[in-house]
Amino acid sequence: MTAPIPRDIPDLPAIPGPPLLLPAPVPATAVVAPVRRPQTAVFRLVTAVLAAGGVALELLLSTPAHGLSYFSVQADVLLAVVMLLSARRAWRGRRPLPPAVTGAALLYVLTAALVYHLLLGHTTPPFSMTGATTAPERWHAQWAALQILHTAIPAAALLDWLLLTPAARLHLRQTASWLVYPLAYLAFSLTRAAIIPPSHPARYLYPFLDAAAHGYRSTLANALLLGLAIYTLSVLLVALDHTRPTPVRHRC
Repeated sequence: MTAPIPRDIPDLPAIPGPPLLLPAPVPATAVVAPVRRPQTAVFRLVTAVLAAGGVALELLLSTPAHGLSYFSVQADVLLAVVMLLSARRAWRGRRPLPPAVTGAALLYVLTAALVYHLLLGHTTPPFSMTGATTAPERWHAQWAALQILHTAIPAAALLDWLLLTPAARLHLRQTASWLVYPLAYLAFSLTRAAIIPPSHPARYLYPFLDAAAHGYRSTLANALLLGLAIYTLSVLLVALDHTRPTPVRHRC
């Protein structure tokens, strides 16, 4: 027969002092070697340099204050920084940037590209907002800057995402936070126009945000439609990210 289990078990004496955690004698990199991706690093570095060159050319053709006021220029500055940091991490085999940051940079440059090619880059766009009466001239410095910012850079960012970035990293919970910057830019654009004198020719940077020509009600309606389009594009990017195959098996 076994002895009965006592009802009252005495408390064990407490260990004096905080527990000591010994440092790991072997770093994690000695167990799992970092995966370096030099080809990815070179591509992202070239993209960052191209984006910086396009921004620099745009600033040389105007003024820094005016050039940096455009959404597309700001988006390309963000992409240049993201690509430069991503290139460094890929070269050293470090963890990639958070997908919320890289996804936001991709969304903004794609938005700028679509707005330019669908609304601003034609004589008669689908929703006639530019008021242009002549075909845009080509093969000059301003045209080259526009093509770099709105065609070459978005294409490079899209290729990097499709061919060099693992899939299923974007999530729907990130899409709402991506709209904060477009909303902040709308407030910045309207505030800037309110400060600049009405006689200034570049008071409004985008014709669909021209409150003097359309009124604030129509301007805010245009901004709402554009915001819904940006949100739809972000959802499509997330859906595509979870359906496309993973192009790489290592960290990039």
